Order: sequence, then C-alpha cells, then structure tokens
Amino acid sequence: YLILIRCEVMAFRSIRCAASFSGRLLAASRASGIAQSNFGALYGALSKQGDLSYPSSLLKGSQSLVMQRGLKFSAIVEDSVSVSVPQMGESITEGTIAAVLKNEGDVVNEDDIIAQIETDKVTIDIKYTGKQGGVISKLFVKSGDLVKVGQEACVVEAGAAGAAPASKPAAPVAEAPKVAEAPKAAAPQPAAPKVEAPKPAAPVVAAPIVKSAKPERRVKMTRLRQRVAERLKGAQNTYAMLTTFNEVDMSNLMALRKKYQDNFVDKHGAKLGFMSAFVKAAADALQEVPAVNAVIDGDEIVYRDYYDISVAVATPKGLVVPVLRNVDQLSFAGVEKGMGALGKKAREGTISVDDMAGGTFTISNGGVFGSMMSTPIINPPQSAIMGMHSIIQRAVVVDGKIEARPMMYIALTYDHRIIDGREAVTFLKRVKDIVEDPVRLVLDV
Repeated sequence: YLILIRCEVMAFRSIRCAASFSGRLLAASRASGIAQSNFGALYGALSKQGDLSYPSSLLKGSQSLVMQRGLKFSAIVEDSVSVSVPQMGESITEGTIAAVLKNEGDVVNEDDIIAQIETDKVTIDIKYTGKQGGVISKLFVKSGDLVKVGQEACVVEAGAAGAAPASKPAAPVAEAPKVAEAPKAAAPQPAAPKVEAPKPAAPVVAAPIVKSAKPERRVKMTRLRQRVAERLKGAQNTYAMLTTFNEVDMSNLMALRKKYQDNFVDKHGAKLGFMSAFVKAAADALQEVPAVNAVIDGDEIVYRDYYDISVAVATPKGLVVPVLRNVDQLSFAGVEKGMGALGKKAREGTISVDDMAGGTFTISNGGVFGSMMSTPIINPPQSAIMGMHSIIQRAVVVDGKIEARPMMYIALTYDHRIIDGREAVTFLKRVKDIVEDPVRLVLDV
C-alpha cells in the first residue's frame, strides 16, 4: 500500500510539473521559433535561459506526460477571448465586412481594429477590447461576409502577444528544406493541369468586355452607396420637388473674413470660412419661414421649433450627412469647430449613426468641387435643401455701374406639397440678405 501511495504522489507531482513545464515549453517555442514537437531543442533553450528549477526526475516525468499524452500547451497558459460584432446603432442589425485588417496568427493589443463593417449609414470597427494582448487563433469572417450584431468574429488567445513577431522570421527557416525537396517529388507535374484548370474560365469572365468592344470594370456597390441611391430615388418618387435660385454678392463677407481671420484663429483655434455664415443665415431664415423646417407626417404637418442643420460631406465611400445641433444657439466659432470635427470623423470613417440622426434642413456645398449651379435633391425625411456653389467673378450692376463682383448662385429645392413658392423665395432672399450683410444677424433686422 505504501508503494502504491508513493507512486500516486509521484504521478500527481509529475502531472502538476508537466502543466507548468508545458507552459514554459510553449513560450520557448514561440520565442525561438522551434517547433513544439522538437522537445530536446526546446529543453535546451530553456536551460540556456536558466528557466528550469525542477528536479531531473520530475522533468523526465513531465517530458513523458507532455510527449506521450499530447498535453495542449495553449490551454494552460492562455485564455481564449471571443471578439463579437458590436452594436451598430439604432435599427441597424447587420452589415457587410468591408475590410479584414488582421489575420490568424497576428498580434493584437487593446483597441486594435480587426475588421471593419460597412452598414447602410456608417462604417463600424470590430476591435479587440481585452486589456492583455494576444494572438488571433481563429478568424471567422472575411471580406464581403454579411454579419449580424453579436456574431462571433474571431478568437484571441490572450497572453500570447509576445510570441507572434518571433514566429514570422522562423517560418522561412523551417520551410526552406521542404521547398527544396518539392521538385524531387515531381510536384510540378501534377501542378501543371491544376494551373490550366482555371484557363477555360478566363474567356468567360472576359466575355462581357469583348461584347462591349470597350474596356470596362464591374465593382459591387457598397451598402452605403446602395442606401444613398435608394433614399434619393425614393425622394424623387415621393416629393413634389421644385427648385428656386438666387445669387449672392460675396464681397462683404470676403472682406470681413480677410479682416478678422487672424484674430479669429488666435482666439478660437479654427479658421473662419464661408459655411458658418450660410449656416447661421439658414438658421435665421428657418425661424422666419417655419414651413421650410416642417415635415409632413401622414395627414399632419409637424412644425419643428429646433434647428438641427445637416451638412453634406463627400467621403471616399460615399455621401454622408452629419448634423449640427441647435445651430441657432451657436456662434460662428461654434459652427466652424462643429463642422471641422464632424468633417474629420466623416473622412476618417469614424462617424457614428448618432452623428447623422435627425436634422431638419440640409446644406450642400458643391462649390468646393467647382459647381456653378445645381438642383440638389431633398434629404428625406426633410422638406428642403439648400445648395451652395462656386464663387465666380461676374459683371454686375452696382449703383448704375458695371463692376466685377465675386458672385455665388444659391439654390433651394423644396417639397411643394408643404412649402409654397412665396415661402421658398422668401427663405432664399433672407439668406442672401444676411450673407451680403452679416451685421443683420447682430441687429436682428
């Protein structure tokens, strides 16, 4: 009995030692690039580091358990962390994987972006949020996949972050002999028919190009582009859209901007642009003509007594329309800072659904691209949109004399079901008056 008890104690101690020993073997394997199956080399690596503090008898028992029983190293020293698709915003339950930025075996640390999801409105990042770095052991998504909120995207082995960089240079060393031996096994001979297999498919792909007799490309529409197309076409089908125009003499505003630009930047840390004047002018005009800020809801007209103005921003992925809140309460500096922050987020793809939710009126500035005149399309469910255009020196009559003045055409597209022509013209005239003479805002005249 004493012999049996002693054997059981020794076996238990060997198993416990094996568990700790196997963890060190895993670390040594990843740090040195030595395969886990090469037990002798790993043992030597640990010995050089002075990282062995176990009796030789126990180490022999550990080696036997690790090699014969196939103990899994990763299960001992690592924790598996599941990374799931995050919430995408109200009413958004799914999206398409636009890009996968990490692969299996890559190191990730806290807040590293693993993949990006494109939705109807915004781009969402799938991030690793663990405090401890790790290595991606399994990746379940690829570009183009449709994913839903809460779906598992990948598994990260926390605590293995320091190993991945070392494994990259080790890979070619381990694989080099295999590549050299491949020709001896006559591998190229069976590979030849495999290479020719896709050749018959090439003419099938090229057939549409031959039919057109001109080079062309087909690119799948992004979800954002599809949604924009759907909404704008829906606006055309629903609204009774009409556009009215006016022109603005930009001389006074340009002189004001030039005079106070340096002082404005020193005090507020933002440049004084033209958009702030138009945004403030639009907010004032909306208060004067409430119908432009209203919307039809069934058989009722909803007059909104707040002024959240959407500003259209062109991004590489499509048009987004972030919203400036309570514009009537903002100063010129507040408008410039708010637009700068929203524009930056839109271009970087970090803008959220909340940034674009709501909005009672939209301003689109095609002038930054050189547009002289356009008829913008209403941004549903709003009832009107104002378009700004490029500033061009034109001959105009001033006090009976012909002068060259910096002029801009402005346009207002409105829903004629709710806004009459008189109200639309009055709105645009008010914007013109304020931009041409900003002092009107101060004096409220």
